[in-house]
Amino acid sequence: MASVYAEFALRRGWLRPDRVLADDEYEALKGRVRQWAGEDRTWADVTAEFGSPCVLFGGTNPRYGKTLGYLSEDLEQPMVVFHLWNGSAPGAEPWPPEHEQPLLLAVRYGEGPFRQTFTFTPEGLRRKPSSAE
Repeated sequence: MASVYAEFALRRGWLRPDRVLADDEYEALKGRVRQWAGEDRTWADVTAEFGSPCVLFGGTNPRYGKTLGYLSEDLEQPMVVFHLWNGSAPGAEPWPPEHEQPLLLAVRYGEGPFRQTFTFTPEGLRRKPSSAE
């Protein structure tokens, strides 16, 4: 949801990013992010690979999930958004989270139907509810 609201706010001029990526940085990110998300990653992995986010949705406390947005200088380009989660495994005590860093569950970017713009990581697929639930 954070990525959908963020793009809505961006298109209306309400979102003020902390920074933007140069066009070549944005194209490089966009060109490899789906394949990069094919492995389990953490918040630290995302920021080590792509730098600090242009927009951080959520706080800096690693005990909580967050969403990281990366934007091009050309604000007409879609945002690349990383969705991170830090919760407990099913059946475990809900607090504190068991992970030192939030886990990357999915990356979203592009235009078109939501399912075509959303890429789950292996961890995201493991945590995705089955259609029978």
